[in-house]
Amino acid sequence: MFIGHYGAALAAKPLARQIPLWLLFVAVQWLDLCWSALVLVGVEKVRIVPGFTQASSLDLYYMPYTHGLIGALALSAVFGALALLFVRERRIAVAAVAAGAVFSHWLLDLVVHMPDLPLLDDTMKVGFGLWRWLWLSLPLELAVLVAGAVVYARAVPSKTRFGDWGLWLFVAAMAAVEVYGVFGPQPASPAEEAHTAVAAYGALALLAGLVDWGRGTLSR
Repeated sequence: MFIGHYGAALAAKPLARQIPLWLLFVAVQWLDLCWSALVLVGVEKVRIVPGFTQASSLDLYYMPYTHGLIGALALSAVFGALALLFVRERRIAVAAVAAGAVFSHWLLDLVVHMPDLPLLDDTMKVGFGLWRWLWLSLPLELAVLVAGAVVYARAVPSKTRFGDWGLWLFVAAMAAVEVYGVFGPQPASPAEEAHTAVAAYGALALLAGLVDWGRGTLSR
């Protein structure tokens, strides 16, 4: 899952409004950001296999540190602690929401991934495998994204009309990115995939910050 993770970030914002939306966007992709770093240094492994599933050509055959259950829980706790650097109020709630946003990544991956999420070290791998069927996984991703945006829009109303338009244009752009990712060119190598992921996550986090600013919600 890619764009669907951002539905969780948007839905989490009302739980602790003092958390910047850009930070929640980083949170829900924290596991993949760490994964990208470990792929680039050769610790975790991935193969590019055209047609591996209908929705993804990535054979994620070794990623026990970032996408194993124990590793994901540990990285969630680490990010929850790091989030405290950006807030001064309701610190326990902020840490819990940030950590929960991180772990939502593992839960959503469980739905779409092939059995490549280890429960213990690199063993007992799980995954429901919805990526096998694009007609199921793609609508699910888009539905999770839109549902999160609806929760965010209703619970954290914009102070300006521009803010409302900006949110939905952003959602439409993310949906377009997802469709392009599925039907566009495949990555040439694991390193290219890792670099592309980091660039995409950074750009979307920046845009999420602009959406938050444009809605006038940062002072809430």
